Amino acid sequence: MPVVEDVARRQADIAAWRRELHQHPELLYDVKKTAGFVATHLKRFGVDDVATGIGRTGVVATIAGARPGNRMIGLRADMDALPIQEKSGKPHVSKIDGRMHACGHDGHTAMLLGAAEYLAATRNFAGTAVLIFQPAEEGGAGARAMIRDGLLERWPLDEVYGMHNLPGLPVGEFSIRAGPVMASTDEFSVSINGTGGHAALPHLTADPLLAAVAMVQALQTIVARNVDPISSAVVSVTRMKTGQATNIIAETAELAGTVRTLEESVRTLIEKRLGEIANGIATTHGVLAALNYRRGYPVTVNHGEQTDFCAGVARDIAGADKVSQAQPIMGGEDFSFMLAERPGAFIFTGNGDTAGLHHPAYDFNDDAIPFGSSYWVRLVETALPA
Repeated sequence: MPVVEDVARRQADIAAWRRELHQHPELLYDVKKTAGFVATHLKRFGVDDVATGIGRTGVVATIAGARPGNRMIGLRADMDALPIQEKSGKPHVSKIDGRMHACGHDGHTAMLLGAAEYLAATRNFAGTAVLIFQPAEEGGAGARAMIRDGLLERWPLDEVYGMHNLPGLPVGEFSIRAGPVMASTDEFSVSINGTGGHAALPHLTADPLLAAVAMVQALQTIVARNVDPISSAVVSVTRMKTGQATNIIAETAELAGTVRTLEESVRTLIEKRLGEIANGIATTHGVLAALNYRRGYPVTVNHGEQTDFCAGVARDIAGADKVSQAQPIMGGEDFSFMLAERPGAFIFTGNGDTAGLHHPAYDFNDDAIPFGSSYWVRLVETALPA
């Protein structure tokens, strides 16, 4: 079955909503205008209930099917933007300096609104569809905040589903896989304390910079020599800070970076080896090292049965040859918190040949709207058959 005709006919209106959101990007939990925009439209569509302020600024709406049913499924879209200066050159460019929708959350929000309008008008299902508009996906763990604020108690979902656009995947195509699909997102820093002094008298110092350089090189051996080659992992040192003067060996240095994994056991192994390597090199150089390891989003793990179900829905929308097996992505996604609590799956929809996510020239492709909105509609109607 192709895209929903009524949704396709509404593409221009949904795109207009998307561009309005694009011009007024908001960050993290400070998405009050975006949440207000969403709530206003949902009420106009005639959904059954709209709750605001969930997880600080999230919006949750419910739509009951025309026939009663006991099952309740959740559909989630993220609302926040990024602190990036837009360089897309589009007519609907961001009106706020230093902020832009560089990840397509404006498109995600608009597509779910488009589906909400259709579902509220037709209600061709039995049970309850719960529409979740989430703040703070970009580093703020908004999904976890909504869960902690009672999301799953107030709306006891049986399953939960998410979607993200993917540049490079043609518009009208979908991609999904069972199991780990996006990585955990941990951060670390290593503080190194030595003995500073004049650069002309290095033998009287314990140089923290020299130790830091050795650590940067040694940390690369974790993936090369400690992680099973069949597993996936990234250890990247992305920042080094020390000293100011050219003739002074500083007393302190600091390294910082990120760790990405697709398995919890690998995550634990890397944290352990980071500490061992930092302390070992510190001892060798006569300095002290302290590791601060901060666990971020967990691995996003799609449930098998729900993944197969979503692939079938996507094939109904796009065609059997337009749904591919996704490759795991080492970027992170806080929908992982929801999938850790309920069965469900996270799918990618094509954004076409566009700039990559988090790039200043990125823009969501409005041609993807009929496919994304139709996917949500068919998912509800198929999961909750009337």
